[in-house]
Amino acid sequence: MQNEKTVVPTNVKVEFISKLVASGLSHVEATAFVSPKWVPQMADHREVLTAVSKMGHSGVTFPVLTPNIKGYRAAVDCGATEVAIFGAASEAFSQKNINCSIEESLARFEPVISAAKEDGVRVRGYVSCVVGCPYEGKISPEKVAMVAKTLHDMGCYEISLGDTIGVGTPGSIAAMLASVTRLVPASVLALHCHDTYGQALANILTGLQLGVSTVDSSTAGLGGCPYARGASGNVSTEDVVYMCHGAGIETGVDMERLLEAGTYISTSLGRETSSKVARATQKPAATRAPA
Repeated sequence: MQNEKTVVPTNVKVEFISKLVASGLSHVEATAFVSPKWVPQMADHREVLTAVSKMGHSGVTFPVLTPNIKGYRAAVDCGATEVAIFGAASEAFSQKNINCSIEESLARFEPVISAAKEDGVRVRGYVSCVVGCPYEGKISPEKVAMVAKTLHDMGCYEISLGDTIGVGTPGSIAAMLASVTRLVPASVLALHCHDTYGQALANILTGLQLGVSTVDSSTAGLGGCPYARGASGNVSTEDVVYMCHGAGIETGVDMERLLEAGTYISTSLGRETSSKVARATQKPAATRAPA
């Protein structure tokens, strides 16, 4: 929700997360412990995480983004059991997104991972711009592999590879994964595909065929990145689940409840869903002929 211009009420965020959990999703990224100055939408991170942590759903994880040790400490104080750190394979994007170089960002993550190991908190690593960057253009697969390996060696249990501006194709995604999997096993990788050019599902299918079995997605296709002009939201969860079920892949997600969650948040935001499945299955509004 970081790209929403209007601040979403805390109770709406909590209810949305509750509906996602009810659909069968076992990992729901709840919020981000970032500076409200830079991302005002996340200013209520304490309230959101505290509320969802009290839901009592066994087997459900609510990871949160923590860019530094200050954010990490605040998140753990609110009950976080999993955090995520986010770097990039692009120097320019790293500067725009977290105001430091790739090397500096990796160094900044060390105290977070060290503290997490002591606290028994799992850490997930994100790598942005794994195919292309809005400032640098095409990104070398070898650079992506280097950043992914560093995060894995530091202790991240999973590395999410993000096509932040959605320029990837099955060919470029396959080339990138070929490079990364020479250094990091596919079993610890995830794909995070934005759908700017309509390639997200094809790219995800490519990843699945190459052994990547975790996919990041956004219900109703919400999102985007404030530092990547023109980028659409992440691929919609509804569309990914529909594709997986059609391929005989069990997700554990109830499509009807997932669609309900998407309708809820889209209505709350006053916008149309970006999910093609949701649009295709929406019931037409009831009409009444005049007497």
